[in-house]
Amino acid sequence: MTAHLFRRGDSVASGAGYCWLAPVAEMAAVAGENWPPPPEPGPLAGTSRPKVATCTPGTDPGSVRAARDFTIATLHWWGATDRRDDIAIVVSELLTNALQHALPGPGVPRPRCPLRLGLRQQGPFVLCAVADPSQQPPVPKEPSYLDETGRGLHLISALADTWGYTTPSDTGKVVWAMFGQARTPALRAPSCARSWGR
Repeated sequence: MTAHLFRRGDSVASGAGYCWLAPVAEMAAVAGENWPPPPEPGPLAGTSRPKVATCTPGTDPGSVRAARDFTIATLHWWGATDRRDDIAIVVSELLTNALQHALPGPGVPRPRCPLRLGLRQQGPFVLCAVADPSQQPPVPKEPSYLDETGRGLHLISALADTWGYTTPSDTGKVVWAMFGQARTPALRAPSCARSWGR
């Protein structure tokens, strides 16, 4: 199993490894209806900084499980466990998609840091994001009933409040998903109507 670099911080300013998440958070803020939350009233208004955690998963088969475990542990650390299971499943799908579709083929040199996982919590909202080196945007497929793959983006769309991706560039792209507080399934709006970047 590849060694995984895990970092936990209290704010984006606490490390240079978090700067790639800033534009993703801005995009999610535009796509989301209620994020970031309004500042709390009182003497400390506007001083709440987001909590950020990042890791650099490997490309071996254990990477998805390690990223899921990292996500669950981080959400527990932050006390943001309302939608922990949904977020862990989505992180698994994001990373699995990146491993299957976004890495160079055999014989092609891999980038030094091919994949990154970032988690950001501000108020009741959690953003998860996976950066990969591919310039290809994620495209939902319509698998047949017998297909064993091709449902990852549909699952992400069903579990996240909204999801999207950054415009692919020569350094790759970031696919992200955002979650608010737990809601009952009857109140959850269809997320495909609000998805960003599809």
